[in-house]
Amino acid sequence: MRLVEHQSRKLLSGYGIAFTDSVVVSTAAEAAAAARRIGGPVMVKAQVPFGGRAKAGAVRSAETAEAAAGEAEQLLGTDLRGVPVTSVSVESKVRFSRELYAGIAWDTTDKLPVALLSTGGGIDVELSDEHVARQTFDPSLGLAVGDSRGMAAKLGLGGRTLEAAATLLEQLANAFLETDAVLIEINPLVEQTDGELLGLDAHVEIEDDAMYRQQERLAPLGELASTNTGRPPTPLELEAARIDAMDHRGVAGRVVEFDGNLALLIGGGGASLTVFDAILDHGGKPANYCEVGGNPTPEKVAAVTELLLSKPGVSNLAVVMNVVNNTRADDIAAGVVAGVRQTGQEPADVISVFRVPGNREQEAHDILTAAGVPFCGREASLDECARLAVQRGDHAT
Repeated sequence: MRLVEHQSRKLLSGYGIAFTDSVVVSTAAEAAAAARRIGGPVMVKAQVPFGGRAKAGAVRSAETAEAAAGEAEQLLGTDLRGVPVTSVSVESKVRFSRELYAGIAWDTTDKLPVALLSTGGGIDVELSDEHVARQTFDPSLGLAVGDSRGMAAKLGLGGRTLEAAATLLEQLANAFLETDAVLIEINPLVEQTDGELLGLDAHVEIEDDAMYRQQERLAPLGELASTNTGRPPTPLELEAARIDAMDHRGVAGRVVEFDGNLALLIGGGGASLTVFDAILDHGGKPANYCEVGGNPTPEKVAAVTELLLSKPGVSNLAVVMNVVNNTRADDIAAGVVAGVRQTGQEPADVISVFRVPGNREQEAHDILTAAGVPFCGREASLDECARLAVQRGDHAT
């Protein structure tokens, strides 16, 4: 889950990190009022959940309140990489002596969080060793004071700036661990003439599987945009997320909604994307993307099945997964059958194809046979199952 900039700022401000004054608005008139309240030149920035806004012309400078209103009017209502701009932030424009970068990410080689500090800006900072200090740390202990000071000293920072940078890195590390983040960065981070550091932009991404335990912390930030779509979640997607969070076991509720008539429960790493693409290639119209795995309970599978079939216009369901090991095929089968029946329909009339080979495959076969649903084993390819799902769905309609 990637937070929008103003949400990232608000979250990190709670850890003592300083940012420029900013006001989020949704009309040109509000932008003008915010600029007057801030005073002086301002920046007007589109609020969308991804970077690259400056290159796309969505970060603009305005010297007056009237100019801020004009820039906001040009941005609001436009699409940025397919995402509508519904709000902008109006922020004070500041002078600074130097631009830096600070962040915490995961080091996939050492399997540890890593702190990053750069005096060369934040563009592709992870790809360069020049002007960059890195330090992995134990998540059970956090980033040590000596390590954060050592990073700042390595880059030639001294005095008040060294102290400020070390403190900032420790604050970011605390935020990273407490929020179950996978990435936190401040870019740009600017050094002012007095040596203090000020954030101009922030980026926070939180692990999807930890969202259920971050709800209280994230609630004050307002509506969150979907990581997958970059737009606010639909009511169906929100309900699916609630279902997924109702039990920590397995995944069965990460849904992206589409305008089709074939509901999908798919899984197996890259196999889920393969199946989705194959459905499209065979002329099918997916109603959703919903990946299942990690051994969810039958009740959780039933709930998301019922939800997907409740969408108007959805006529059939395809359940296609790669060979499962940890996940139990019989739990998936029992959940899907129960979910279909909870909608008042019969599984044989709704389930176009069911392919979940592997762990408890025979038990799953028995459950589906009793419900009148054909079972596809591993002898049926993912592509063949996608073709059958589209074909049987077309016959049903």
